[in-house]
Amino acid sequence: MKDRDQIAEALAASGYIADGELATAITLMQRLRRPLLLEGEAGVGKTEVAKALASVHATELIRRATPPVLLIDEIDRADDEFEAFLLELLAESSVTVPELGTIRAFVPPVVVLTSNRTRDLHDALKRRCLYHWIDYPDVDRTVAIIRRRVPQSTAQLAEQVAAAIQRLRSLDVQKAPGVAEAINWTVALRLLGLSELDGAAAARTIGSVLKYREDLEVATGRGLAWVATGS
Repeated sequence: MKDRDQIAEALAASGYIADGELATAITLMQRLRRPLLLEGEAGVGKTEVAKALASVHATELIRRATPPVLLIDEIDRADDEFEAFLLELLAESSVTVPELGTIRAFVPPVVVLTSNRTRDLHDALKRRCLYHWIDYPDVDRTVAIIRRRVPQSTAQLAEQVAAAIQRLRSLDVQKAPGVAEAINWTVALRLLGLSELDGAAAARTIGSVLKYREDLEVATGRGLAWVATGS
């Protein structure tokens, strides 16, 4: 892939809508043959980047024998020993086992690491990676993602859900809803035969979005009609 536009188009064809900065980071990852560390809040779509890349490369693997995609998900939940183990893998595409010697990949994989930043990663690991922070998408991109992932949804419903997700993020909740929650909310509304999001619909489906009692209390205290419509 020659530039970020081609990468963005390929990812979109696989179901992931990337912004220009992420597409640029992936361009550099592939050209420099370096791992890519993706950080961001839970639910912003970090793991989905790797899944989309795997889909893209699986198609190309048939035609051009391109490398596999290795996803090391939520590396911040691993211990120090595992991080140390990764250093050789990321730098040399090899693993040394005392009893067996060094095992080296014939074709170095495309490596994507994700982190929710529950702890800081060691500098030695970060030095071996390119870095990109994935933020929550804005309303327009959230709408595009919903329409892509839930094609049965109307533009109006996708816009209402995307705006409501933004309003929920503005509240003092423990777990701000991400892209996955926006998709799940839209699916739940569709399954119940609801074509628009209002206060009553939000009351029936808010469990698709908020998973902590305290967050539910914050949202209901502010008013589910406000969450749904902004008024």
